Amino acid sequence: MDWITSKRCSAAAAAEMIENGDVLGVSGFTLAGYPKAVPLAIAARAEKLHEQGQEFQVTLFAGASTGDSCDGALARAGAMKLRMPYQSNADLRKGINNGSIKYIDAHLGKMGYLVRTGAVPAPTVAIIEVSAILPDGRVYLSSSGGNSVCYLEMAPKIILELNTRYGDSFVGVHDNALPELPPHAKSLPIMSSGDRAGEDFVRIDPNKVIAIVENDGFDEVTPFVEPDEVSKNIGERILDFIRFEERSGRLPKGMAYQSGVGKVANAVLCAMAEDERLGRIDLFTEVIQEAVLPLLKKGKLGFASGTALTLSQKAQQEYVENAAEWKKHFVIRQQEVSNSPDLIRRVGVISMNTALEADIFGNVNSSLVCGSAMMNGIGGSADFARNCALGFFLTPSVAKGGAISSIVPYVSHVDHTEHDTQIFVTEQGLADLRGLPSEERARLIIKNCAHPDFRDELTDVLEFGLKHAKGTHLPLALSRAFEMHTRFMETGKM
Repeated sequence: MDWITSKRCSAAAAAEMIENGDVLGVSGFTLAGYPKAVPLAIAARAEKLHEQGQEFQVTLFAGASTGDSCDGALARAGAMKLRMPYQSNADLRKGINNGSIKYIDAHLGKMGYLVRTGAVPAPTVAIIEVSAILPDGRVYLSSSGGNSVCYLEMAPKIILELNTRYGDSFVGVHDNALPELPPHAKSLPIMSSGDRAGEDFVRIDPNKVIAIVENDGFDEVTPFVEPDEVSKNIGERILDFIRFEERSGRLPKGMAYQSGVGKVANAVLCAMAEDERLGRIDLFTEVIQEAVLPLLKKGKLGFASGTALTLSQKAQQEYVENAAEWKKHFVIRQQEVSNSPDLIRRVGVISMNTALEADIFGNVNSSLVCGSAMMNGIGGSADFARNCALGFFLTPSVAKGGAISSIVPYVSHVDHTEHDTQIFVTEQGLADLRGLPSEERARLIIKNCAHPDFRDELTDVLEFGLKHAKGTHLPLALSRAFEMHTRFMETGKM
């Protein structure tokens, strides 16, 4: 009997191998390529043990967010003690905000480094979804790279989830190189989106494998929604600005694009697909979203490099059916590489990320509502915002039917400082902040990006700060910094 056959078992049997207090390093990045069977079984085991009065909780490290059958199931079962570095599940978010689950929000590009250098504990068990297992110890990952190579290397025990749905559709897609650790680390030979630096497989020690479980589940990604008019407006403004910068000689043609998660970022890719003036487009991003498929089908996609291929169920099936032709356009990397500051700068990336809120001085909040309630996390936006060639932060000017202004006097939590932001875009307009001092930045953001319903108050706050702030370099009067947030907390409207 070969080692693969000898390690096959049910998800329930694999879950019995997990102990209270284990640190689980799982595959998965933005709802793609995460284990689907074993986490459900761990959650069921936790519920049973809790009914018997026994303690059972684990720490969960991933690449980014995972699907409901992983993050959601473990959160609802009370089986999760700590989560890192990013999430997007409603039940997990509820546990984080009521204090029953501890959460460490971290830059996605640094997570693997923290584990590899021992700054945070290494996983005791790696649970990794793969699309193929070979007798010589080679395994092929599925729809995400994430931190899977790091966890496979660092964990003393490995559980493999073999997703039988994919066949060989991801064989040849991955580049599993990891950066060298400092000091004196050599750079990876990647200069453009299609370059490769490693193997498309991961070689593991079969002796570390304690279980192999089959699943045939789809990644739990919500169906693709066509961009709304606000998102289309923002997308068109960005493309118009990029063409202006190219004509002005300030932006070389042929730069790669990075698009964050969400409908606004998706709208930009959709606009690119419809714009006949654009030629071939390369992506150097973290999440390759479904909006890239129109580019592919129109023959406009060169290479899409990222750490996850995040598609709806319909699109996942379409990818499998067309993989022989389509997969030559994709490179799925480990997130230490997709989000590497060195590579982002070297490739030359036009970065587009979504802001939860932005303030009139150029600071951005990506993670916390009213300064304390976690939404999802900072994700990889800072990896790109600080190191890109040209950077946009996108947001509709208002939320909740106009009750909330996305432009505020001062953000309630700072994820990206004014030093790292370049251009803000809402459906109201675009503000290029490069080379502008604080007061000019504020006036431009209010004029071009704020909703008309909030412009007068934002201007009043600025004028008050110019008269009463401690200094005028950053004319912010502390007494009025959070008055819009406070009003929202008290009345439900800013």
